[in-house]
Amino acid sequence: MFTRRDFLKTTATGGAIIATSSLAAPAIAQNAAIKLGYVSPQTGPLAAFGEADKFVIDSFLATTKKLGLTYEVVVKDSQSNPNRAAEVAKELIVDDQVNLMLVSSTPETTNPVSTTCEGEQMPCISTVAPWQPWFIGQQGNPGDPSSWKPFDYAYHFFWGLEDIIAVFTGMWGQIDTNKKVGGLFPNDGDGNAWGDRVVGFPPVLEKLGYGLTDTGRYQNLTDDFSAQINAFKQAGTDILTGVMIPPDLTTFWNQAKQQGLKPKIASIGKALLFPQTVEALGDAGHNLSTEVWWTPSHPFTSSLTGETAVTVANAFTKSTGRPWTQPIGFAHALFEIAVDVMKRAGEVGDGDAVAKAIGETKLDTLVGPIAWGNEKLPPFAQKNVAKTPLVGGQWRLKSGGGYDLVVVENGLAPNVPLGGKLEVLAGGKRSAGARAGRN
Repeated sequence: MFTRRDFLKTTATGGAIIATSSLAAPAIAQNAAIKLGYVSPQTGPLAAFGEADKFVIDSFLATTKKLGLTYEVVVKDSQSNPNRAAEVAKELIVDDQVNLMLVSSTPETTNPVSTTCEGEQMPCISTVAPWQPWFIGQQGNPGDPSSWKPFDYAYHFFWGLEDIIAVFTGMWGQIDTNKKVGGLFPNDGDGNAWGDRVVGFPPVLEKLGYGLTDTGRYQNLTDDFSAQINAFKQAGTDILTGVMIPPDLTTFWNQAKQQGLKPKIASIGKALLFPQTVEALGDAGHNLSTEVWWTPSHPFTSSLTGETAVTVANAFTKSTGRPWTQPIGFAHALFEIAVDVMKRAGEVGDGDAVAKAIGETKLDTLVGPIAWGNEKLPPFAQKNVAKTPLVGGQWRLKSGGGYDLVVVENGLAPNVPLGGKLEVLAGGKRSAGARAGRN
């Protein structure tokens, strides 16, 4: 197969070689540029994931310039569309001739870009998608584990479904409930994985004694959730969970309130990551809970700048006037890893050398230590997946307006400080004995 490596040049126009006293320079010509491609959803229903991209990239370029270095970053918007993501990935490889691909945010973006890179023998680092929908979703036969194969050029770092299930159930165990759960799983990469009866929530919840009401896969941007709401009311669910895009969470929660659905807990992935989603609900967002991948209180620093998580979060707010958002940390870490990889790769035009350097990464980043080859993962995923820590949080109304995200569950990452305990949404009472020892 004729791929980009058959004609990729080791030099690129516009830019200068990176060299610094604190970071060893790649062994390439001094008049060459290292060109990074970056794909994320900056428009469309997943646009909240890309809100911090400009801040992170501008900061990255300013930092490298101060260090006497310059990277060229070619940014492409997936428009929250998998087909568009694959298309722009091909453009970056063939037309822009990037040396390394970076991609972030949900399987609808990470998967088509990673698959395109694998086919074109382009080294790729992706993040912000649970590793199961990323890895399994790219296999030719996702239903047959015996056929699954590792990738040669595509690498991923994030947490997995096993982590979010542990975090969510850890939060739920802090409150007395009837253990009846309503599941909201859309017909997309995340929803199909989260609701999967083998690798998703159903088998684990059953094992832990939870009863799950799963009404089936709904289409993203649904405007009527009455069927789901009625099913959850009839089942007497105390707990809601799922993985929704931001517009759907707003639609569902408003309709749930109007139709009298009153759960004690609602732990929703994806949509509730973002302050703007909760703010759109007004007071009704109080005590909604979600997974937390990164906060200003995470005890990590940037390998590139030495900045702490709180310093980077505060810089974002000062620059944009917006509250910090979780993808900041992971976008920042992508570029940290890129610099570390390229300084070790040698010839930047050699895709095999760059891919090898990715696999050998051992780097402390703004989101924690990153290293591929984790023996705690299933054998088929060890080469291509690196794990990051996960905790659970709850949105709390601030007295002066707006919301704070309070960490309430850290069983998987005790080095991330707790800010409180889970509180009921409305009408319920915490069990006196439930998780009494957890601070």
